Amino acid sequence: MINIYTQVPQGEAWLNRYRGSLPIFACILGFTETGLIPGISAAGLTPEDRQYTACADGEYLYYGAKHQFQYSLPPLTSGASPVLISRSVVANLNIPVYLFNAGLVKTPPVPLIDLGGAPARCLSLGAAMDINTVKHLLEQGLLWGDQLSSQISSHGYLILSECVVGGTTTALAVLTGLGIDAVGKVNSSHPVCNHQQKWDLVQAGLAQMPPSVNPLELVAAVGDPMQVVVAGMAIAASRRCGVLLGGGTQMLAVYALIQAIAHTYSLSWQPAEIVIGTTRWVAEDPTGATVDLALNLGKNNLPPLLGTQLSFANSRYPQLRAYEQGFVKEGVGAGAACIAASLSQNWQQNQLLAVIEAQLEQLSSKP
Repeated sequence: MINIYTQVPQGEAWLNRYRGSLPIFACILGFTETGLIPGISAAGLTPEDRQYTACADGEYLYYGAKHQFQYSLPPLTSGASPVLISRSVVANLNIPVYLFNAGLVKTPPVPLIDLGGAPARCLSLGAAMDINTVKHLLEQGLLWGDQLSSQISSHGYLILSECVVGGTTTALAVLTGLGIDAVGKVNSSHPVCNHQQKWDLVQAGLAQMPPSVNPLELVAAVGDPMQVVVAGMAIAASRRCGVLLGGGTQMLAVYALIQAIAHTYSLSWQPAEIVIGTTRWVAEDPTGATVDLALNLGKNNLPPLLGTQLSFANSRYPQLRAYEQGFVKEGVGAGAACIAASLSQNWQQNQLLAVIEAQLEQLSSKP
């Protein structure tokens, strides 16, 4: 149920090291006004819906379908929120969940660790965040990565996931700013990736910047608040335990940021402890080039890219079958959660599908 798409020996060593153990699941919520641009994302039908997607996903991840939500899951063009997948796994396996607010417009009513960040402005302005906010968020990431990893045994690992609508566009901006060829390679929640729209925004943002900036200045210019938090968390946690970065394009950008931040600021980290985990819908997306992008991250310390082989082809729910048409694909650590279930409990296709369909059934039967 787990395929290794890049760095196979390193990926196999990581899986063997953590087989049989349960992780801690952290989800870092953030917001960028980039996500409000018409057509930029399918993670919410309208810009108004997308303003609260992260709040809704955070609430659902923590409480599940039976809760009375302040922020309901937003309507989608097609498909169902990937948080249904993540929630199914963490609830059934009793995986501890930590939610972090890296910078949201509104605060969802859940136990949330506020990192003192702020929502990002649209990356096309080239002034997405204040540099002091970015520095503060890196410090918070390093602090919490250390704190969470101290709760994990030497045979355990930490899943770092995200929810940022518009985050694949900020990922393209950060990757490009770091000198990585990512044009036409990123993913999106659309069935056919809107590469040109993303690239136009990224070019506009990067054009506002001086030619040479350090990685934190780059994030301040064209990034989002989640990226630097997860980079800091992963750097610190890798010194003590395994780290599974839960996501596709966005986590490849975070990995590139980890490399740049660790190099620029001489921070110690353990590359062998970090892998990226996503879904096969992302890894094999015919309208992106995820594997090529992972291989473009430099000559040293290339990350293993793992993908759950979960399929919804035979699901009785059309909302889930929509994933097979390229809608949604990933989010809120859905792929990483499935990898964790297969790694710790050896869950196969039928077990994963059963718990996810049960979750959707609960949600659909709510009065």
